[in-house]
Amino acid sequence: MVAMATKGEEEVPADRVPHLPWMRYPVDIDAFSGCPVAKLPRLDPRLAEALQRMGIESFFPVQEAAWMETIGPGAFERDVCINSPTGSGKTLAYALPIVQMLSTRKVRCLRALVVLPTRDLALQVKEVFDAIAPVVGLSVGSAVGQSSIADEVSNLVRKSKQDLYPTIDEEYVKMEPQTKVDILVATPGRLMDHINMTKGFSLEHLQYLVIDETDRMLREAYQSWLPTVIQLTHSIGQDPFWHGTDGKTLLHPLTTIRRSGVERGFKGKCYPRLAKIVLSATLTQDPSKLSQLELHHPLLLNSGKKRYRIPTKLESYKLICKSNLKPLSLIVLLQELQGSKCLVFTSSVESSHRLSTLLGFFENLPFKFSEYSRLQRESTRRKTLEAFKEGGIDVLIGTDRMARGIHIDGLRYVINYDMPPYVKTYIHRAGRTARAGESGSCFTFLRKHEVKTFDKMLKKADNASCSLHSLPEESIETLRPVFSSALKKLEESLESEASKKSNSGDKVPSGSKRKRTNQK
Repeated sequence: MVAMATKGEEEVPADRVPHLPWMRYPVDIDAFSGCPVAKLPRLDPRLAEALQRMGIESFFPVQEAAWMETIGPGAFERDVCINSPTGSGKTLAYALPIVQMLSTRKVRCLRALVVLPTRDLALQVKEVFDAIAPVVGLSVGSAVGQSSIADEVSNLVRKSKQDLYPTIDEEYVKMEPQTKVDILVATPGRLMDHINMTKGFSLEHLQYLVIDETDRMLREAYQSWLPTVIQLTHSIGQDPFWHGTDGKTLLHPLTTIRRSGVERGFKGKCYPRLAKIVLSATLTQDPSKLSQLELHHPLLLNSGKKRYRIPTKLESYKLICKSNLKPLSLIVLLQELQGSKCLVFTSSVESSHRLSTLLGFFENLPFKFSEYSRLQRESTRRKTLEAFKEGGIDVLIGTDRMARGIHIDGLRYVINYDMPPYVKTYIHRAGRTARAGESGSCFTFLRKHEVKTFDKMLKKADNASCSLHSLPEESIETLRPVFSSALKKLEESLESEASKKSNSGDKVPSGSKRKRTNQK
């Protein structure tokens, strides 16, 4: 479940002038109209063909803006920070420039690292890289814990030639990189596993670091992965030279020399730098958090005048109902949506479980639904998500775990069963629909005393109009008799679960345990 940000961070006015000077003068993403693939300057023809095979005919504004600052006139002289709405195309905005920049590489080694907070999101990003990187000869790997660490090691690192041929010159072995991939998409925990345990896994030649969902990545420590990665890319103790057979001292052909010195007026920095791209739909403005990134002359690309922005084609609705009748109101609303794909967000794992269990006691509902939470085994969650994507399930009930970055084709509706506590939460939930230029709707259930708070919260974001939606009272009343019976069955079911949990010693589902081996 996504950890909530602190109250102090969230209640800062959305239109307050940022403390950091570079955040006060952003590049306006909306100034770019998006251009056809064929007209993007300097785009490799092989990549243009791959994009066309993907059905992409023109770029979204954020993609064009990022290209101009990395491949275009900006030439990636500054680290790039992107604050753009959900579903605006941020993944391709960084994937395409990185693949283009690495397309001329001669020797394979790990040069680009993309870090994301969850496995599902990481696998989704890898799919984008898989669609474009191979056409220019690049290899993409993942370290997300989907398979055992031993299997990941075999896919990421080749065996040392010294292991295969013990008599081979040690100096030759040192100059040869062991990583099999050019680009790695990883989650923080599994990345740290490889850094700490995998022999031959190295960030020595890393040129590009992408941090997606940056606000969450900075809020949660994740085993101190960020300072570890930055430290490993520094030049401390690195010897860039080796000695040839004739005794001459030569430059190691693959060494990324990061020497300390003066670079563009900054003392103590390493050169060439590790270039960074950081992204979020709700990028933090907290200087103490952003300082962890060690950004180099950062440039902000921002969409809209306010800090937060709701997708342009999203229609927002609020429904005022009584707490004790909210499950019935949900059923009536889902009946109105006629089996269309829909995500239902609750405030907690327990609430999701109670709601999905309760709905199970209503017979002949005209939609198929399922729970999606950490109470389930990992394999069950994966199968549930796949069934939802493929149309086997109409309604998925869960928490904010589903609210970050996941893209589901054809998702038209989002329902906030419980009111989101912060505008950030609303943006990430609602952003599961109305993506990539498509339209969508978000419904929020409110009690009377929550309406004023909710309206005030939405004013912090651009495009935040919200209409009142009413449900027919007679439809709700017809469900009352079944509701009373369902509530009794719910309590019995929860008591039975609690008893089983107590007898089993409160064991954690085996699917949620990470299996590790001391793979070297």
